[in-house]
Amino acid sequence: MDALLADHAAGDLVPFYHDLHQNPELSFAEHRTAAAVAHRLTSSGFEVTTGVGRTGVVGVLRNGPGPTALLRADMDGLPVLEGTGLPYASTARGVDPDGRDVPVMHACGHDVHVTCLVGAAQVLAESRTSWSGTLLLVFQPAEELGAGAQAMIDDGLFERFPRPQVVLGQHVAPFPAGLLAVRAGTAFAAADSLRVTMFGRGAHGSRPEVSVDPVVMAAATVLRLQTIASREVAGTETAILTVGALRAGTKDNIIPDDAELLLSLRTFDEKVRQRVFAAISRIVHGEASTSGAPRAPEVEVTGSFPAVVNEPAAVGRTLAVFTALLGADRVIDPGVVTGSEDVGLLATAAQAPCVFWLLGGGDPQPFSEARGTEDIMEVLSTVPSNHSPQYAPVPRPTIDIGVAALVAAAREWLPVSR
Repeated sequence: MDALLADHAAGDLVPFYHDLHQNPELSFAEHRTAAAVAHRLTSSGFEVTTGVGRTGVVGVLRNGPGPTALLRADMDGLPVLEGTGLPYASTARGVDPDGRDVPVMHACGHDVHVTCLVGAAQVLAESRTSWSGTLLLVFQPAEELGAGAQAMIDDGLFERFPRPQVVLGQHVAPFPAGLLAVRAGTAFAAADSLRVTMFGRGAHGSRPEVSVDPVVMAAATVLRLQTIASREVAGTETAILTVGALRAGTKDNIIPDDAELLLSLRTFDEKVRQRVFAAISRIVHGEASTSGAPRAPEVEVTGSFPAVVNEPAAVGRTLAVFTALLGADRVIDPGVVTGSEDVGLLATAAQAPCVFWLLGGGDPQPFSEARGTEDIMEVLSTVPSNHSPQYAPVPRPTIDIGVAALVAAAREWLPVSR
C-alpha cells in the first residue's frame, strides 16, 4: 500500500470510526451519520446530495473522460445491546419500526464500511492523476431492512446521477484483518423476512382450560419449523431458516390473545425458496388448526432481496488488483456466504457487473496457527461474528486494508488513458 493510504488510516480515520461506532443509528434514521459523510465528501471536493432514498448520501467526483464506477457503503446499525466493553462502545438507543425503544449497536460493521469509503474518497480526490472518469459514491441507508438500495433506486439514483459501468463494495467479516475474500458467481444468499401472527384466546393464567394458548402454539411451531431444513431440503441444497424473535404476552399470569414470530430465510435457489415458503405456511396453519385456534394465522413477507451474484470477468479483473496489492496468500475464496446483502439490487438496476468482497476485520491472534482457508473457517466458529453483541472489528489494519482495496479497485475500473 502506498504511503498516502497509510497516512490517512493513521490520521483521522480511526477517530472518525470510533465516533461512528459510538453513535450508531437504526435503518432510515441515519441522519447524524449522513451529515458526517456529507461534510467529509464536501471537504474532498465531491458534489454531494443528501436525502436520497430518505437518508442516503450520494457523492459525485468528475475527473475527465472515462467510465463511471459506483463505490457503495451501508450506514445503519442494529437493535443490539453492545457487550464489547470497548472505551468507544455504543450506549445509544433508538425507536424500531414497531415503535419500541431499543439499544443500538454497529454490530454488523457498517461503521467500518462508511469509514473506509470516506477514506477512499479522500485518497482518490487527492490523487486525480492516477485515475480518469467519474466516481459515484453511494452511502446507503437501511441495508439491515433490505430496503435501502431499493429506496435509493426508486428515488431516481440512476436517473439523477451518472449510471455506472461497475458496482464495487465490501463487507467487514470476522476473519483476520489483513485479508480480503472474494468469490465469483453466486456469492451471498437471497434473504426473506417473514412475520407470523398466531391467534389464540386469552384467559387468566389459573384457567388455561378456557383459553387457546398462543404461547404454546408458537413454541410448537418454532420446533416444527426447524425440521424444514433438516427433513425437507436435500443435503445438496441450502436453506437456513431462523426464528429470530418470539413475542407474546405481558405478564406471567395472563394467557395472551396472540403470539408473533419473526423469521429469516436464506436460500440460493428459487425452487428451494418456494418449497420452504410452502412448508412454512403448511406448518404454521397446521399447528394453529391442531391447537384449535379461533382464527387462521397470518404469514406476511416483510422484506425480500435476491442473492448477490459477482460477475466472473469483473471479479477476475478486480482479483488481480487485490493480489498485486496484498499478495496471493492474503486474498482468499470464502465459498458461498449464507449472509445476505441488497447491494446486488444496485448492480441489477444499473445493468452493471457487481464485485462485492469481504474485508477481514478480526483480531489476527486467534488465527495465528491457521495454515489455509479451511483452518481460518474452523477458527471462525470460535470468535464473535457479525450481529453478535461482542462483535468488534479491530480498527487497524482493517481500515488501512479497506481503504486500499477500494482505492485499488476504483483505479482499476477508472484507468488513465495512455
